[in-house]
Amino acid sequence: MAEKKKIFGFGFDPRESQHHFLVVIPRDNNGKVVIYERFKWQEDTEVQTIDYIDDRPKVELSKYKWKLIEDALKDEFNSRLKKEKLPTGKWKVGQVPVQRLFGKEMVLLAWAIEDCDPSVIPTAIKNWLGLSPEERWWLFTMTNAATGGLKDKRGWRKAVRYALTENPIEESNRQMDLFDLLISRKIDD
Repeated sequence: MAEKKKIFGFGFDPRESQHHFLVVIPRDNNGKVVIYERFKWQEDTEVQTIDYIDDRPKVELSKYKWKLIEDALKDEFNSRLKKEKLPTGKWKVGQVPVQRLFGKEMVLLAWAIEDCDPSVIPTAIKNWLGLSPEERWWLFTMTNAATGGLKDKRGWRKAVRYALTENPIEESNRQMDLFDLLISRKIDD
């Protein structure tokens, strides 16, 4: 009999790849949600130990802003997990692992809202949902290569914020307009 797959959080299976993202959600409402990109998974432990040398903090959000995007992330990821007949995930206080491609998409949205006014977060979510997963991966990769650190808030990172939060576009031209805006707004402070 085949061993049942153990899936953690949102689609993360450490037997396929140990590369994942780890969302750390504090209990305190005044705390910060931190998303780490990680390349190692510690087996046989409920709580992962953050290695401050190898684990890369990608973004930090107020819990308030996190709450504004968590349902959109959950719905998007769980819809795709259901199509693959995999267990769905949920956000909880503590640590939530996220499969690496979902993690890239999640970080892209978090980068877009990290320094924005909360009133534009619904626009960011709508524009983010209008992109295909492949477009989100590409935007993450380009942004991460240039400004992927926790405190890198210029260049591509700034352009992502403008593209997703300040660009309420029509449904029919959504994807092309976002890319055009992103390229035209790429600023290297």
